[in-house]
Amino acid sequence: MLFLTRYFGVTGSDAERDSGDEQAIIDEITERVLLLQAKSAAQQNRPLGRGTHPKGICVRAEFEVFDVTVGLDSALGSRLAKGIFATPGVFPAVVRFGNADPKVNSDFKPDVRSLSFSVDLTRGGTVPPPAGIDRQDFSLQNAAPLPINDSRAFLAVMKVLTASNPAVGLWSIPLKDKLRALRAIALAQMQSRQAIKPYQQLRYWSNVPFRHGLTETVEFSAMPSAANEARPLDRSNPGALQDEMSRHLKEDGKMSSFDFGAQFLDPATMTYWGKHYDRNFWIENASLVWKESEAPFHRVGRLTLIPNSQLSEAESRATYFDVTGHSTPDSKPVGSINRARWRAEAASKEARLRAREVAPSNGIAGRPVFQSTSAEKAD
Repeated sequence: MLFLTRYFGVTGSDAERDSGDEQAIIDEITERVLLLQAKSAAQQNRPLGRGTHPKGICVRAEFEVFDVTVGLDSALGSRLAKGIFATPGVFPAVVRFGNADPKVNSDFKPDVRSLSFSVDLTRGGTVPPPAGIDRQDFSLQNAAPLPINDSRAFLAVMKVLTASNPAVGLWSIPLKDKLRALRAIALAQMQSRQAIKPYQQLRYWSNVPFRHGLTETVEFSAMPSAANEARPLDRSNPGALQDEMSRHLKEDGKMSSFDFGAQFLDPATMTYWGKHYDRNFWIENASLVWKESEAPFHRVGRLTLIPNSQLSEAESRATYFDVTGHSTPDSKPVGSINRARWRAEAASKEARLRAREVAPSNGIAGRPVFQSTSAEKAD
């Protein structure tokens, strides 16, 4: 099947990827992400927001790292105990649930949802951070895989989205880029046609690979507890998802939690249309599903929301997530799509924060607010 999907941008070897012009591609992606960010805000007559996922809600949480050496085969436990998962403990975290569309829409418009969170590795400044890195960021969405395969597909999609008319934009790009863009857009459209459920009852996937220690590569998933409480969404309310999360934090007796799992890249067991490929094939093609039947997830932690912990509007605006810039050496994201999105997302963040002129309400601008309020301490 690779002979066919190759026409849509899935690459079978490093020679096919020809990354010599990757830097120029990333430069243009960054320019177009900023253009789309400004275009979306102007069309809705609103301040500049996040380039994607502009609508959402930020809350505080705790991230528990399990002792992965207990109850598991010793070899598996050793493989899992890398990076921040090497030492059990409980860490403060800030979580943002959001909608993927670059525009602020009704929550009942078909869309993909996201869960991003930042883990305070200093535990509120009480312990030295590992390798001098004070936080580990994660970003996940409620559909697998990532629709955009690599930097070339990313640029093709951005050319379509930033054109005066998407059809004109699609027509203007070369045939190979047309096929890349069409594949990504089709996957994104299929993923958005899901049943609309509260944020706390969705499962989320990282969909991009991360380094795990010196030699391993993993992807992550946040799996909701079956006990997570939610009320039916009010379809007449365009902000129903955010309002339901806010209600949950204030009213429910038990807070929602998500088991956090790591999935190893194992080329010997993983297949694409029945065939095995090397590690780089799985790392560089972000739009391929790592089948759980071939590479299962192993639980390494748990993310639990804190009651009455919704961040203020100012704190939410100042909060950002950067999975490359804020990661330990053992947990860096890898692959073409990660190299491309880091520059673009960083530029988008800087543009948004400059436009908002965010004031550092907690002494540090543009960072998650990890400390608890007195009301939360009393709970």
